[in-house]
Amino acid sequence: MAKFHMVLQGKGGVGKSVLAAILAQYKVSKGQKPLCIDTDPVNATFHGYKSLDVKRLQVMDGDEINSRNFDSLVELLASSEEDAIIDNGASSFVPLSHYLISNQVPALLQDMGHELVVHTVITGGQALLDTLNGFAQVVTQFPAEASFVVWLNPFWGLIEHDGKSFEQLKAYRDNKERVSAIVQIPALKEQTYGRDLSDMLQKRMTFDEALAMESLTIMTRQRLKIVRDKLYSELDEAEVLL
Repeated sequence: MAKFHMVLQGKGGVGKSVLAAILAQYKVSKGQKPLCIDTDPVNATFHGYKSLDVKRLQVMDGDEINSRNFDSLVELLASSEEDAIIDNGASSFVPLSHYLISNQVPALLQDMGHELVVHTVITGGQALLDTLNGFAQVVTQFPAEASFVVWLNPFWGLIEHDGKSFEQLKAYRDNKERVSAIVQIPALKEQTYGRDLSDMLQKRMTFDEALAMESLTIMTRQRLKIVRDKLYSELDEAEVLL
């Protein structure tokens, strides 16, 4: 059985493509060769990771998203024997979600022996409420055949509201039975770890590529290795990813 990991969040700029790239690298570290797909019609960031061999799926007809173009996504998934990572942009969040639900794609994939795992991002700061709403929207609308992984991204601030952590908020408490795992992205010091990771991400480099670059300082590579190991350790705890 293959697991198809789809990144869905209606808020833009919250780290969806970073999530997809980390997940793909984690799969590679486990000896897998995941099928990587970018359906973002505007900012195909995931597609920029050349070493991950990300396929870009065109969903636009002129200036409009044609939901029928998502048929080709299902064809790719149906024929895959490997796990897949699918990054989706904010602009296509609504049409892709509607397509998956109205066409009963999670049940279809399950009948084929596959599993759909939806990944969504919660951030701190000004985007907290928007990302919480996006989480609540997908988790309540998707059928039982889909499972969910929540990634907590503290890059823009603490993930809390009125002194409550994500696990204490109503959005999670009302839907926690649908959440298979919570992945905590580590908070990074901006001057050191944060800067090193940001530079790597801007260049669309994987951890393996960065760690092999002798042009980077020893301590830059050491910090990137520490970040990678922390992230992979978090993912090791999520059974749904294995």
